[in-house]
Order: sequence, then C-alpha cells, then structure tokens
Amino acid sequence: MKGTEQLTDSMFNIMAALTKPRHGYAIMSLIEERTKGAIAIGPASMYTIIKKLLKQEWIYLYDGSNPRRKTYLITEKGKEVLEADMELRKLMIQLAEIGLREADE
Repeated sequence: MKGTEQLTDSMFNIMAALTKPRHGYAIMSLIEERTKGAIAIGPASMYTIIKKLLKQEWIYLYDGSNPRRKTYLITEKGKEVLEADMELRKLMIQLAEIGLREADE
C-alpha cells in the first residue's frame, strides 16, 4: 500500500459496503448484518468517515436527488485502495497465523 494511507477498520468496512449504491442506514445495517453484530458503526462516525472518503475521491455521491437519503458508491480509485488494503490485511493474518503456530511448537 505504498503511497496510500492504510485504511482504518471502519473505513475498510464502509468502502466494502459501497460496492453497490447504498445510503447511510443501509451501510450500517449491512456491516452489522454481515459481521453478525460483531461490528457496528454509529451514524456520527459513519458520516465523518464518509466525508473523508468523499474528499479522498474513494467514494462519490451516487444519487443526490433526495437530500434526506444520499446514496454513495465506491469509485475506481476507491476499489484500488480497498483491494490493496485487503491484500495487506491478508498478509497481516498470515503473519499472525504463522506466529501462533510457532508459539505452539
């Protein structure tokens, strides 16, 4: 991920939820549902992160016709960042798995 900041867990989860157009409540619900309640992002945190993701141009306002229910979608640049971060997370998991196996030897 050289040249790009590492995503926080919340940023990662929100971007992963935006592979299809979704509004705020749908994003929060999907994350909570897919993680079986292990991860919940509150509205204040989510909208703070959404503003940052918009500024980075990693997501965009997909449909601004309803100001009460804005819909967002990941950009191509955002997909690249998400994929790079996902690869880094896979490496981190491998590191932990190897370390735990070595600890048991």
